[in-house]
Amino acid sequence: MLNYKHLHYFWIVAKEGGIARASERLFITPQTISGQITLLETYFGAELFSKVGRNIVLTETGRLVLNFADEIFSLGSELEQMMNHMPDTRLKQLKIGVVDVVPKPIAHRILSPALQMSESIRLVCREADLDTLLAELAVHRLDLVIADRPIPATVSTRGFSHKLGECTVSFFATEKLQAQLVGDFPACLNNAPLLLPSSGNQLRADIDQWLDKNRLHPQIVAEFDDSALMKAFGQEGVGIFIAPTVIEQEVFQQYNVKVIGQTNEIKESFYAISVERRIKNPVVSNIIESATNSLFSNK
Repeated sequence: MLNYKHLHYFWIVAKEGGIARASERLFITPQTISGQITLLETYFGAELFSKVGRNIVLTETGRLVLNFADEIFSLGSELEQMMNHMPDTRLKQLKIGVVDVVPKPIAHRILSPALQMSESIRLVCREADLDTLLAELAVHRLDLVIADRPIPATVSTRGFSHKLGECTVSFFATEKLQAQLVGDFPACLNNAPLLLPSSGNQLRADIDQWLDKNRLHPQIVAEFDDSALMKAFGQEGVGIFIAPTVIEQEVFQQYNVKVIGQTNEIKESFYAISVERRIKNPVVSNIIESATNSLFSNK
C-alpha cells in the first residue's frame, strides 16, 4: 500500500525545487527526506528525480506522480477546510447511573431537564445497584449517579452526595380493592393485602418501622425489587402498593388506581452522587437545580 508520508515528502521536494529547501520547510533533516524518497522510488520501481549538476529535476515518471500528488493533497486541503468550518453536530454523551430501586417516573422527571437544554446531548442511562454504579463512577465511566440514599459510610469510593430532596409516600389500590377495606386509613391496612419493596433498602425499613409503630398488621402478599413490577401487580388488584406522593398523578393515570391514604412519617429521599463537590458540567448542574427547586420543592 502506498505510504502517503513518503508521497508528501516527494511532493514538498518537487514544489520547493530541492531537498535542502524542503528540509527547511518540514523541519526534517535532508538525510531523512532523501531516505523517504528512496523508499518511494523503490515502491514504484522507478526514479522520480534525476541529478543535473548539483540540482535535482523530476523524471518523466516523477512529473506523472506529481500530477496525482497535486490532486491528492489539494483534496486533502479542501477536506480539512470543510471540516474546520462545519458546525460541531456531534452529540456530547451524558452517562447517568440510576440505582435500581429509584422509581422510574422519579428518575424520568429528574433527568428530563437534560434533554430540554439548548446544548444537544445524548443521554446514556445505566441501571444497577448502588455499589456497582459507585464503582463505575469512581473510574469515570459515569458522570452522575441518581440514588435513594447518600454514599454509605462503609463505602470507600470518593464522591459527594448532593441531596435533591425528599417526598412523602402515598398508598394506592384499585377501586374494587378499596371498597373491600374496613375503616379509615391507616387502620384499613390491617389484614389487607399489601405489596412492598424488598427488604434491604431504606424505604422498606421505614415502612416496617411505621407499621410496627402504628400496630398495623397487613398481609404482605409479595415483595419486589422493581417498583414498576409492584405497580403492575397493584393494578391487577393483587394488593395495596406504595409510591412517592410527588408522582401521584402519574400513578393514577397509568395504573387506574385510587389514593387510599398518605403519611408524612415515611419519606423517600433522592440524591445525585458525583465525583465533584462543586459541579462544573452545566447539564449535570441543571439536573440538580431543577430537581431541588422544582420537583421536590414543598413536597
